[in-house]
Amino acid sequence: MDKTAVVILNWNGRSMLEKYIPTVLENSDGAVIYVADNASTDDSLDMLSEKFPQVRQIVLDKNYGFADGYNKALQQVDAEYFVLLNSDVEVTPGWLQTLVDFMDENRQVAACQPKIRSVSNRQMFEYAGASGGFIDRYGYPFCRGRLFDTIEEDKGQYDDVVDVFWATGACMITRAQTYNEVGGLDGRFFAHSEEIDYCWRLKLKGYRVCCVPQSVVYHVGGGTLQKSNPRKTYLNFRNNLTMLYKNLPDHELKHVMFVRWFLDYVAAFEMLILGRNFGDFRAIYKARKDFHKWKHDFDKDRSYILQSAKDNNVQGKYSFLLLLRYYMKRQKKYSQLLK
Repeated sequence: MDKTAVVILNWNGRSMLEKYIPTVLENSDGAVIYVADNASTDDSLDMLSEKFPQVRQIVLDKNYGFADGYNKALQQVDAEYFVLLNSDVEVTPGWLQTLVDFMDENRQVAACQPKIRSVSNRQMFEYAGASGGFIDRYGYPFCRGRLFDTIEEDKGQYDDVVDVFWATGACMITRAQTYNEVGGLDGRFFAHSEEIDYCWRLKLKGYRVCCVPQSVVYHVGGGTLQKSNPRKTYLNFRNNLTMLYKNLPDHELKHVMFVRWFLDYVAAFEMLILGRNFGDFRAIYKARKDFHKWKHDFDKDRSYILQSAKDNNVQGKYSFLLLLRYYMKRQKKYSQLLK
């Protein structure tokens, strides 16, 4: 068994691999580096074989998406620690050893992430993870360093190691044992919200999830789907609702789902009327419709999760409505939420 396996999931990402894998090879001493390919149609694998023959390849037979792509790939990896790393991430000296040392010293921590900065503006946090993720009562995710579209400059204000609700799938280290214990990522999600759902299940089991900002990486972000893409909107809404259905205790579920029904349609009509964005309007409507079609497929998951939960009041899920704090109270920074 290897100590640490860094697994980069790829789909038609030759340019990103070629640009950023050298930083991974240079700064990940002691780790085995894998690229798991989701049936790419470009020449990603040929390029790897020619330029980076030391990188091990896992070739999947079709595009399983982010969630099940990792599940299929990690079944073929034998290591104590799995590192899920996006192909568009530039890593820095010491990034990996810092995370491994922290995990070695804190056995109750099942997953953690580094601090994520932006490649394009290197003093700014990056949207997908920043310095550790949380959610509000109604499932809206946010980070230390990023609330909705407001991204902070990194001035060291979030450099303390903290327990968080979720670690970003862009760069996450997790124990293979706990990954397998909770069933890995939910492959039905395909992409988006799967890492939050995974971390939620870990925390319900009594494990900790942390951010270790002494490890720093730089993320391009949006490498596969652009932010305004209706497909991304659809997956975000459908999967977020599904995550809530799977993991919320009975006494919260009905209220949260009622509020989300109202808020989701407010968001949809805002996009249609103010943004003239029919694609995203239709994506939200379809996401809610499809969620109601398939939610009972998750009844067994929900029953098992709630029966095996050690404590439903997990750290990192805040009781407020983030939309109210952000838009009405004008709290645009994570530090302001705490006041």
